[in-house]
Amino acid sequence: MHTLPPSFLAAVVHPDYLGGVDTLLADFCRSLQAQGHCVGGVVQANRVRPGGGKWMLLQDVRTGEEFSISQDLGAQSQSCCLDPAGVAQASMVLRQALLDRVDVTVANRFGALEAAGAGFSSELLALMADERPLLTLVSEKHLQAWRSFTGGLGYELPPCASALHSWFALVMKMKMEMEMEMEMEMEMQKTHTALDWQEQWQER
Repeated sequence: MHTLPPSFLAAVVHPDYLGGVDTLLADFCRSLQAQGHCVGGVVQANRVRPGGGKWMLLQDVRTGEEFSISQDLGAQSQSCCLDPAGVAQASMVLRQALLDRVDVTVANRFGALEAAGAGFSSELLALMADERPLLTLVSEKHLQAWRSFTGGLGYELPPCASALHSWFALVMKMKMEMEMEMEMEMEMQKTHTALDWQEQWQER
């Protein structure tokens, strides 16, 4: 784990050739949901089209709704089939997660589009600015772009379930501590207000 101050931001860093990371993220979401946590965002599902060819979809982890993010270029095509329009359509899921203040938001990955300032970059920045728990995938080839994008903040996790769950446990502990601090500040403000009223009453 990349050692940094406690952060609500984390990226699972994986070798470019490593498979199974999409399943890792999806399984992590299902595990948290089974524990009663509210998880928002999208995970990626890779399938084969009926006529052959790669078919990439993003799935809303809360509703199950799917968004196609790949163009059908034919089974023999070796060109990049990523469909930016499909990614843009799916971005509303991340915006809704921010509005709903879910326990954690997942984004399928920080990839070539985000590295160029497109894709989910605006939604990721909004979640980071609001200090909402956020987890995504980053391949090694995009790691430097990710560090530039985040200003070097956040954890860099290995692609294993235990690392993801350890990070989330830390996030929940941080949230609890922040909520306790806010409650203490509110109680102190109430006490100061009550004392101010008492002093004003005595001065009359």
